Amino acid sequence: MIRGFGLAAWLLVAVATPAAAEQTRIDNLSAVDLFALADRARAAGETDVAVTCYDALARDPDAQVRAEARFRKGMMFADAGRWREAATAFRALLDEQPKAPRVRLELARALAAMGDEGGARRQVRQAQAAGLPAEVAQSVGRFDRALRSRKRWGGTFELALAPDSNINRATQARVLDTIIAPLTLSDDARARSGTGAHLAGQAFARIGLGGDLALVPRLAGQANVYRDHAFDDLSGSALVGLEWLHGRERLSASAGRTRRWYGGRVYADTDTVTIDWLHGLGRTSQLVVTASASDARYARNDLQDGRLFDLGLSYERALSARGGFSAALSATRQTARDPGYATAAGGLTLTGWREAGHTTLFASAGIRRTEADAALFLFGARRQEWLTSARIGGTFRGLAVHGFAPYARLVVERNASTVKLYDYRRVATEFGITRAF
Repeated sequence: MIRGFGLAAWLLVAVATPAAAEQTRIDNLSAVDLFALADRARAAGETDVAVTCYDALARDPDAQVRAEARFRKGMMFADAGRWREAATAFRALLDEQPKAPRVRLELARALAAMGDEGGARRQVRQAQAAGLPAEVAQSVGRFDRALRSRKRWGGTFELALAPDSNINRATQARVLDTIIAPLTLSDDARARSGTGAHLAGQAFARIGLGGDLALVPRLAGQANVYRDHAFDDLSGSALVGLEWLHGRERLSASAGRTRRWYGGRVYADTDTVTIDWLHGLGRTSQLVVTASASDARYARNDLQDGRLFDLGLSYERALSARGGFSAALSATRQTARDPGYATAAGGLTLTGWREAGHTTLFASAGIRRTEADAALFLFGARRQEWLTSARIGGTFRGLAVHGFAPYARLVVERNASTVKLYDYRRVATEFGITRAF
């Protein structure tokens, strides 16, 4: 019996007919009976009826009944190409049984079909870290192929309320010493707190060119908007690239332009060329190498105009079915017309994540060193600084509605600089929703 509904358990199930749909009361159904009813409805194309049955079974006290119901529901949606609903069902099952490798691989397949290749690969690595039975291990090649047969279009979206102690990442000092005379900063030039709306998203298309090669145009944007629009920070990017994917290797090259607006005015235009290489390292880890070259033009200060060269190296490893970690090294060289704005920087970021029930938790810590080529004229000191940061947060899938999952993040930053103009502290939070489509 489905004990979660008591001895007088009942369901109202809509049975569709060519003429109409009538409400039928079904009493005292066993789990076996309800599974059989769901299977018949699924075979007849009555998806809503099958979902009603599976949702009822997902509330049964027996964990195995709940798991089977969620798995069948996920497979039904996957067979229909309804990948978001499939991923939601598989994720709910894994929240209770994180060491179910077959389910994790099916979730990887759904994420790949949604265009979330990074999430799909992470699920595969976590499944392999937990250990795959021989009969399941043989299926991994099939999931690798699923990762290569990408969705033709997709993207991500998030919206958040973002209280911030320092929305302009500015110094708290009122007076700065200069080689000419003390400089008194206006209120707008000093650290300002505020609560804004944070919006970020991206969309892409994938156009097959034959074999393992594809053309991938991409649009991305983000905005931090405040009541005082003098601090609004918006950016938008348009890129197009070629992507080659074979086995565990992915090589992509892209080019495009990014425009940033600050306070309602154009701040900078940046033209960028990027090369990314992803290389699988065994069953549970991967290496990502990124290199880019950019030409930046600043609308408000052409002394900052110059080129940027970035190199990044990231290692990611799944430690178990529930979590893993990543380590990322980065190096940046920025040239400028005024050597006081030219800098060299390098940093290290460590991140860990863990699935705890219906929540995915993460924590990261980073450190970055920046040094300028020369002193800025007014300050007489060469810019040298350490930026340290820490982030913690979580995505709460148990509260998801129609695929939108709420999340919360906390960020703490401290930039200790020899030039007081760049010296700041910041604490920020985000409470929002996120979705992949």
